[in-house]
Amino acid sequence: MGKDTFTITDNRTGKSYEVPLENETINALDLRQIKVDPEEFGTMTYDPGYGNTASCKSTITYIDGDKGILRYRGYPIEQLAEKSNFLEVAYLLIYGELPDKETGEQWEYKVNRHTYIHEDLRRMMHMFRYDAHPMGMLISALAVMSTLHKEAKDVEDPEVRNKQILRILGKLPTVAAFAYRHRIGRPVNYPNSDLSYTENFLYMLDYMGQHNYTVNPVLAKALDVLFILHADHEQNCSASVMRSIGSSNADPYSAMAGAAAALFGPRHGGANESVVRMLEEIGSADRVPEYVERVKRREFRLMGFGHRVYKSYDPRAKLIKKIAYDVFGVTGSNPLIDIALKLEEAALSDDFFIERNLYPNVDFYSGIIYQAMGFPTDMFTVIFALGRAPGWLAQWNEQVEDPEQRIARPRQVYLGPGERNYVPVEQR
Repeated sequence: MGKDTFTITDNRTGKSYEVPLENETINALDLRQIKVDPEEFGTMTYDPGYGNTASCKSTITYIDGDKGILRYRGYPIEQLAEKSNFLEVAYLLIYGELPDKETGEQWEYKVNRHTYIHEDLRRMMHMFRYDAHPMGMLISALAVMSTLHKEAKDVEDPEVRNKQILRILGKLPTVAAFAYRHRIGRPVNYPNSDLSYTENFLYMLDYMGQHNYTVNPVLAKALDVLFILHADHEQNCSASVMRSIGSSNADPYSAMAGAAAALFGPRHGGANESVVRMLEEIGSADRVPEYVERVKRREFRLMGFGHRVYKSYDPRAKLIKKIAYDVFGVTGSNPLIDIALKLEEAALSDDFFIERNLYPNVDFYSGIIYQAMGFPTDMFTVIFALGRAPGWLAQWNEQVEDPEQRIARPRQVYLGPGERNYVPVEQR
C-alpha cells in the first residue's frame, strides 16, 4: 500500500518534494519549500473565493454537494427538521450532542431568561429613521451589545463564552421584533417567556392588545423548521467572517455583527428577496416558458436555482416545499407558488438546467413562505440571521477552542509596480 504523501516535481529545477497528505488535504505551508532561489518566498496557492481551500478542521456540519446531503453533527437534516426543535438543534450545533430531557429544559429556560434587552439598547433602536432597513438595525444592535456586556471580551473563559451564547440566542429575536415594530411605527411588545422560542418571536411581532390573541401553532412550527434548515451551512461567507473576526479574539457580538453584515449581501442572505422579485416580475405561470427561454439566451437571471456547494437538489429545498403548503393552509395560497412550481417543473425537465446543476435551493421557496406569513421583504434576511445565529456561535466557539487556529491573515499575489522613486508634485 502506498504512503499518504504526494510527490511534487518542480519542472523549473527538476527537484522533487514529498508532501504529507492528511484528511485528503495537504498543508499549504508545505508548498513554501518549493522555490528556485533560496531567497524566494516560496510557492503559494491562489484560490479566489476559497473554492478549494480548507481554512479549518470542524466537527459541526457535513455537506456532500454531489449527493445532496446535509448533516448537523452527523444527524441528517431531514430527521432534525421532522423530529427536533430549533433550540435543541442550537444546543446540538454548539455543544456537539443532543441534550437529554433535563438538560434541554434547562437550556430552553436559560435562553428564555435572556430575551429582555437593555433599555439603553431599546432607546438606541428608536433613534433609527422610520425607514431604516431592519437588517442594518440588527447589525448595529449587535455592535451595541458589545458595549453593554464588557466581560464578553474574555473569550478564553468557557463560562464567559457560554453566558454570551445564551444572551445572543435570547436577545436576537427581541432585537429583530423591535426593529420590525419600529419600522411599521408601532410600540414594541416585550418578550413572553411562557411561549416557545418561535411563538415568542411571532408574539412580539404581531400582538396588538387582543384579549384572545394566540400564536398560530402551524406558523410557529413552520418558522421553527425554517430556523433549523438555516441554522448552519459549513464554511459559508458569513460563517467564515465569524471565524475570521473571532480569530483576533474579538467578542462574539462584534464577530456576529460582521457575520450578519456578510449575510446582508444579496449574494448570500438576500437571495430569497431576489427570488420573490423575480417571481413578481414573471407575473403568471403562463409566462414561465417565455422567461425560461430568456434565461437560456442570458437575457434574464434565474434566482433561487443552483448553489455553490450543491450539484444536485438542495435537501433543504425539498423540506421547505412541504412547509409552504402547511403555511398556505393557514394563510391562504400565495399566488407566487404557482409560478414557482411551473418554473421548477420547467427547469427540472430541461437539459440546459440539468447540465448546469441548476436545481432549486433553499432560497427558492423560503421567501414565498415569509411573504405568505406577512413578513415584508426587508425582514427576510433578518429571519435568516435568527436561524443562522447558533451556527455562527458554534463556528466561533469551535474556532476559539482550536489550538491550531491563528489570527486570519490570507496571503496575496502582488502584481503592482516595483520600487519607484517619489516625484514632487510640480515635476509630475
